[in-house]
Amino acid sequence: MNRGFVIEFHLDTRSGVAPYLQLIRQVRQAMRLGLLQQGDQLPTVKDVVSMVAINPNTVLKAYRELEYEGLVSARPGVGTFVTRTLGGASLAAQQPLRAELRRWLAKARRAGLDDESIEALFLSTFSAATEEDIA
Repeated sequence: MNRGFVIEFHLDTRSGVAPYLQLIRQVRQAMRLGLLQQGDQLPTVKDVVSMVAINPNTVLKAYRELEYEGLVSARPGVGTFVTRTLGGASLAAQQPLRAELRRWLAKARRAGLDDESIEALFLSTFSAATEEDIA
């Protein structure tokens, strides 16, 4: 039932992250990347339920949390709309970084790494770098 939404949710049942938190992260990520702009409408609860086979209360919980954070606003009978973005000035800096990351991904694939190995390498390196920054 794809109606051309700006965001299409997906759930990773193996992640150990609660489904409503996965939805929240995906909305926040889309905002940071400039994919969701102020005024954009999120998919209805009914559409999300059919998209990812999830309980409607889980979607409502995610949308309520996003509303509590001031990121979206629910308009009864109309839908849920983005009220602000998270991208800011960082969007301009993303293009060259994205190009560099694509080159790195191509290099990783040429080295024989599959998607799961690339993701594991990235996440472990990201975590280690974050811990080094904290220390």
